Amino acid sequence: MRLYSMPSSGNSYKVRLLLALTGRACEIVDVEDGSEALIEAKTAGALPFGKAPVLHLEDGRTLPESNAILCWLGEGTRFWPGDAFDRATMMSWMFWEQNQHEGVIAVRAALRCYPSRASLATPDRMEDLLIRGHALLSVMERRLEVADWLAGEAATLADVALYAYTHTAGSRGGFEMDRFPAVNAWLARVAGLPNHVGLDD
Repeated sequence: MRLYSMPSSGNSYKVRLLLALTGRACEIVDVEDGSEALIEAKTAGALPFGKAPVLHLEDGRTLPESNAILCWLGEGTRFWPGDAFDRATMMSWMFWEQNQHEGVIAVRAALRCYPSRASLATPDRMEDLLIRGHALLSVMERRLEVADWLAGEAATLADVALYAYTHTAGSRGGFEMDRFPAVNAWLARVAGLPNHVGLDD
């Protein structure tokens, strides 16, 4: 397999993390934002939706979208719940991650970290994202105050998906993570999973 991955992106990182956690071999092609490699990959048609991550399977099929890739890689592994309700709960957290969490937590981090987006980081927008992000992290806090994992009794794809941008929400996004002790304890549990790799590994 070959993964077209944007190194600094949480969406790409979550796929690399699951590959490591499950011990799957995969060639990684870095296509960082603004790089020549990204332009070449787009020109070659390697990115169906124009962005990373995209997983190219050995039989020639391609699969874009990070959480879809997680589902394909994760089915049949320890991160895929056997119970139907736990699976549905996992999916609901993953839908929420892309529909709510990523559009705030990741966006604020991008506005702070990518020079090309600095002009969009107006004070009003950054304050709005901060308030909304803290509210979203509070949703996770309430769940993790009463459970070790987001869905069921063990780590699932939901934990992998939400870990990606949450673990850098403080350092890259500027969110006040000391307000969320249960989230921080969960981050440590995910980081302690066998074969865990970091964003920059």
